[in-house]
Formats: sequence, structure tokens, C-alpha cells
Amino acid sequence: MPNADHPWVARLRTLDVLALTALLWFLAKFLRYAFPPLFGTFRELYGVSNTELGTLFSALMAGYAVMQFPSGALADRIGVVRVIVAGALVASGASFALFVSTQYALLTVAVVGIGLGTGAHKTVAITLLSAVYPDRTGRALGVMGTVGEFGGALAPVLVVTVLAAALRWQSLFLGAALGGLVLAGAFALRVPARLPDAGAIPETGDDTGFRTYLAAFTVPSLTAFAVAAVCIAFSVSGVTAFLPLFLESRPGVDASAAGLLYSGFFLVSGVQPITGDVADRLGRLRVIAALLLLAITALLTLLVAGTGLVTVGTATLALGVGIHGIRPGRDAHLMAIIPDDVVGGTLGIVRTSMLGMSAVSPAVVGYLSDVSTFDVAFGVLAVAFGLAAVIVLGLALAR
Repeated sequence: MPNADHPWVARLRTLDVLALTALLWFLAKFLRYAFPPLFGTFRELYGVSNTELGTLFSALMAGYAVMQFPSGALADRIGVVRVIVAGALVASGASFALFVSTQYALLTVAVVGIGLGTGAHKTVAITLLSAVYPDRTGRALGVMGTVGEFGGALAPVLVVTVLAAALRWQSLFLGAALGGLVLAGAFALRVPARLPDAGAIPETGDDTGFRTYLAAFTVPSLTAFAVAAVCIAFSVSGVTAFLPLFLESRPGVDASAAGLLYSGFFLVSGVQPITGDVADRLGRLRVIAALLLLAITALLTLLVAGTGLVTVGTATLALGVGIHGIRPGRDAHLMAIIPDDVVGGTLGIVRTSMLGMSAVSPAVVGYLSDVSTFDVAFGVLAVAFGLAAVIVLGLALAR
């Protein structure tokens, strides 16, 4: 029997912060993607239109987006643990409100609450993991991202299972509420002692405010990388929203094949721990640039030579590796170049800009595909990827 002094036992014990943070992110993604499969149920139960349902999901995402800067700035003042636990409690409370909801108005308020509660997690979690795992930040962020993707993938399956078993859909959110409370309690008890400063509240000056966070962007390398991150977010959101329809427009690919390839596109997100680890070892800018070039090559292959299921399938999977693999290195590099005393709020500004462009991108792609073709629309996304690649390569060479 292994004892507490065994090396691999000790190593496992150091992963507690990563496990709890990743599980909370799993819960956040699960809650987000449990709603679309329930739209039909909501329409029948509450007599609402598709426009109202779309607005409901937009409200959730708006609540999520609006919390990026405040949560980061608040973490700079009161500490990352308090913010993450508070967010988990808000999301759990909103999930319980969904469990007892009987009217659409209460459901709407609860959905917004879930957006606000889960929105407090990602920006602050990046800060936390970079502090606890400074030498393995990319790998840690990759693990968290992959676990979150599994939460998003599991949500539709559980929704279908619950409805097929003639159970109340609200039971999903009761389970989420209880799980969130358990994770929040474990997080509050375990994580503070694992922080480098033992969970102390950060010392910030009285003038720490929005202007102070903006001042961080006077450093050209930070501003340039933030622009690259926004370009990447724009392209990723556009690709993700319309990839199935784009694939259907390729010769030799029908709707069924496009759906399977779209699933594969998300399954390869499991490369994130690997690409994050490689970025930690070989240099984050180099790995980000290489993955951007892979994504560009795959996208151009789909645009220029996208004929036949084998070619289209290979390029789609490569595109998924490039797009998903960038994330841990991108976030780890942001943590490395943002000053420690304003890291939360500054990262919040970057992520708010990224989410804003992510929201705009599907509308742009949809419009361009209507007035022209999907080739033109995805060509614009390739250009945005190219701009990001030029910036990242320039930063890599400058270093």
C-alpha cells in the first residue's frame, strides 16, 4: 500500500486546486449548454416564441460577458478564492431557483443569475491556476479547458436522457445546485492554504481603478497580443457557429457527414493539456504561432481543396486541433505579461473584448454568407487568423 510520502501520492495531492477549479468550470459549461436542448420544452410549457428563447440565451451570455472585468478587478482587491466561491454560490442559487420555477419570468431571472454566477469563474480561475502552477500554467489551463468542454458535451446527453425517462427537467438544475454547493464548500476549505500567499487579500493601492487597468496597455507587447487574442476570438466564434453549414457546402459532404465532423471538431479539444504542456516547455508564443498556422492551413484547405470526405474530414480535425489547442498557451501568456498588481482587472478587459468580438462574429459571417457565399465569409475568418499569426510571430521574433 502506498503511503503519504510516496512521490506520486504527493504529486496527486498538489492537483487539488486544479481539480476543484476544473470541476467548477465543468459545472459552468454544463449549465450553459443545458438550455438549448430544452428550448422545445420551454416553448411548449410556457408558450414562448423562438425569438424569446433566443433572447433568453443571449441574456445568459450577456450576464456571463458582463462579469469578466468586475470579477477580475474584484479578485485583485479581495482575493481569487472569495470571488470564485461567490460566483459558484450565485450560480447554485440561480440553479435552485430554476428547480422551483413555475413561471417564465422567474426562469428568465434565474438564467441571468446563472450567467452572472458562472461569469465570475474563468477570468479569475486563470489568475488562480497561474499562481498555483507557475511552471505548468499552460498544462493546467489545458486540463481546465478540456474538462469544461466535457461539461458542455454532457449537458445535451443528460437533458435527452432525463426527458426520455419522463423526469422533470428541473431535476437537472437541482443536481447542479447541490453539486455547486459541495464544490464551493470544498474550494473555500482547501484552496486558500495552497495559494503562494496563503490566501491573503492582495494589497492594492487606493487608486486601483479602471484607468489603472487601462494603463497596463501602454506596454506595446501586451496591447499587440491582446489584439491578436481578439482576432482569434472573432475567427473561432465564426467558425464554430457556422462550421456545419460550411461543411455541407463542400462537394461530397452531406448533412449527416457534416454533423459527424462537427462532433469530431469538438472531440479534438482534448489536445489542450498536451498543447498547454508543450507551450510551457517550448515557449508559448512559438506554440501559439504554430497552432495558428495549422488552423490557417486547414481553413485554406477547406476553402481551396475541400473536395471529398477524406480531405474535408482531415482538414476539419486539424482546424479543431489548431483552434482548441491555442487556448491554454494564449491564457498562460496573458498571465505572464500582465503586471501582477492589476492582473485580474486587465485580464477582465481583454476577455470582455474577446467575448464582444465573439458575439459579433456569427452575425458578420451570417451576413456575408447571405449577400455572397460561405467561401467569402470563411475567407474573412482566415484573414483574421492570419493577422493574429503575423502579430504573434512578430512578438516571438522580438523576444
